[in-house]
Amino acid sequence: MELHYFNPLEKADFLPLEHADYLKGLLTPFKGKGCLENWEAQCLAMRDGLIDLAQTRILTQARHYPFNLLPAQLTPHITRAGTTFLRWRNPERTTMGVALWQRCVESEATPTLLLNDLLALEQQRIVLNMQISLSHAMAKCARECAAKMAQAESIHQRCVDQRTIRLETPK
Repeated sequence: MELHYFNPLEKADFLPLEHADYLKGLLTPFKGKGCLENWEAQCLAMRDGLIDLAQTRILTQARHYPFNLLPAQLTPHITRAGTTFLRWRNPERTTMGVALWQRCVESEATPTLLLNDLLALEQQRIVLNMQISLSHAMAKCARECAAKMAQAESIHQRCVDQRTIRLETPK
């Protein structure tokens, strides 16, 4: 597929992110909440790196000619959880969603020359959003698991302390 204006991300763009050990961490035995907190931090760093790629490489292109002339524009959307995803919006910012991209592609007013670029841009948006979502979800799971580990350790310690007191107390 020949592209004229959009340059999709390539393997080299992901190289700095690949060196993170976050996936290796998934398949190791976690010894306690500290290990889980470290893995959460790695997942969040991965998410933030992907968001940075989206903003510096994808949005930078989407904001320039000829994409800035279209009735659907790619914009960052920050969720309540603090994660940033790429969304299609109209210039008035009253409507959001992939239906805007679809209308843009289907419109006879959109030059045929741009159709492949718009497909590549949408596919890149879909994949980056998935990668951001997965890394965010893994971080959230690690945080929740660390809290459960801490709670289990606290219950265990309380029981051990109570038994120690009973053993040391003369009858």
